[in-house]
Amino acid sequence: MTQLMSKLRGRGMLAILSLLTGCTVGPNYKRPDLPAAPPPAYKESAATATEPPPNPNGGTWKQATPSDGMLRGKWWEVYKDPQLNALEDQIAGQNQNLRAAMQNYLAARDAVRIARADFYPTLSGNAAGTREKVSAHRPLVQPGAGTQYTDLQLGGQASWEPDLWGRVRRNVEASQASAEATAADLANLDLVLHAELATDYFELRGLDSDARLLERTVSDYKHQAELNQQLVKGGLAAEIVVAQALTQLETTQAQLVDVNQARSQFEHAIATLINKEAREVTLQTAPLDLDLPSIPVGVPSQLIERRPDISATERRTAAANARIGVAISAYYPNVVIGGGGGFESTNIGTLIQGPSALWSLGAQATQILFDAGRRHAITEQARRLYEADSATYRATVLGAFNEVEDRLSDLRVLDEETTTERRAVDAAQHSLDLSNQRYKGGVTNYLEVLVAETALLTNQRTLTDLKTRQFAASVGLVRALGGGWDTTQLPH
Repeated sequence: MTQLMSKLRGRGMLAILSLLTGCTVGPNYKRPDLPAAPPPAYKESAATATEPPPNPNGGTWKQATPSDGMLRGKWWEVYKDPQLNALEDQIAGQNQNLRAAMQNYLAARDAVRIARADFYPTLSGNAAGTREKVSAHRPLVQPGAGTQYTDLQLGGQASWEPDLWGRVRRNVEASQASAEATAADLANLDLVLHAELATDYFELRGLDSDARLLERTVSDYKHQAELNQQLVKGGLAAEIVVAQALTQLETTQAQLVDVNQARSQFEHAIATLINKEAREVTLQTAPLDLDLPSIPVGVPSQLIERRPDISATERRTAAANARIGVAISAYYPNVVIGGGGGFESTNIGTLIQGPSALWSLGAQATQILFDAGRRHAITEQARRLYEADSATYRATVLGAFNEVEDRLSDLRVLDEETTTERRAVDAAQHSLDLSNQRYKGGVTNYLEVLVAETALLTNQRTLTDLKTRQFAASVGLVRALGGGWDTTQLPH
């Protein structure tokens, strides 16, 4: 009989615990399915693997294979530029947009703690003391009754709403997913800022290369103008030749001024990214003579785990799914357990004594019987917001795949353009050499030399611009791949 009673008590306790634990209403989260499974390889990477561009005579870019490893941590170090590394390291501690995003993440993390607090009872305490005098002429007063008294109270209250239907659990789930989404937003902003700085830096160095080319050309044109002035003085050339040479010289000097102005703007942009005034940042001149590094692209299926913007949309989808459960929980009754206790006396000496004790314990259940469709509308709204976030997630994944394809295509095409442009520069240089020989031999006029010089400078500047564009596209590929980030860095 004792064992039977013990078993019954045990089962009763389990039943009470089960009741208090309750169930969790609403759909359990599953990552939205994509319209199609990721392909085994990127289209552009497959094309490059089967038909590699000419290399290394003209080609400068080589796509890395998955076996080359993955980008990790400070991805900008693959460019092996100490000045770039020093600038990039200043973003984390200085950029104000990044600081704001960090505070937003910390606030979202606090929201998780707020939601979790609903799991626990609310406790409060109170102490009160009053001295009162009542009217001696009040109704039904007893003859000789006192009209003054002291009332001392010391007590506490407790209130708890058991999470019977999972409202709190779903709310915590939504808050946690939202905090993770905010952390992914922070990582994405960090990636964007570092990529923007790297792009601005390589644009600046590309302008340094352009300026170096123009400075050399200006020096050559000055020498050419002086030579023509001597020929005119000797009666071997017409005055128009000097005017043509000076026009060419002044035009090129104006181009150099324009390049230096553009360089200043990129320097100011870099100063903004590291939260400094323009006057505080002066970058030494450094033409873009770096080798373009290989960027490991991996396979498309990895991209879903490597892009922080994809993770942010996926986590928001999870939060939206949890909010459906929060909405559904409104259909079930709210149960609140409460109690209080303490001491009350007219004399402080007898306040904390057994006869002065008081207590109460109770429970209350509330069920909405009619709300004119409000709960139904809220639930439908939650479902539609989930579907909207799911669609955004799918669109973000598709856009990410295509962005990587675009950057791979950019690098491949730029590599081919660079190969062709190098041949064009060689041909233009040969043409100028022949024109100079013909002019010095009196076979042709100076206009032919001017045309050849213009063609050479144009092709040289185009080649310089192509290299700058290659580095910008390389940074764009790093950004499209998510830098060195992956979902394991999300806080849990």
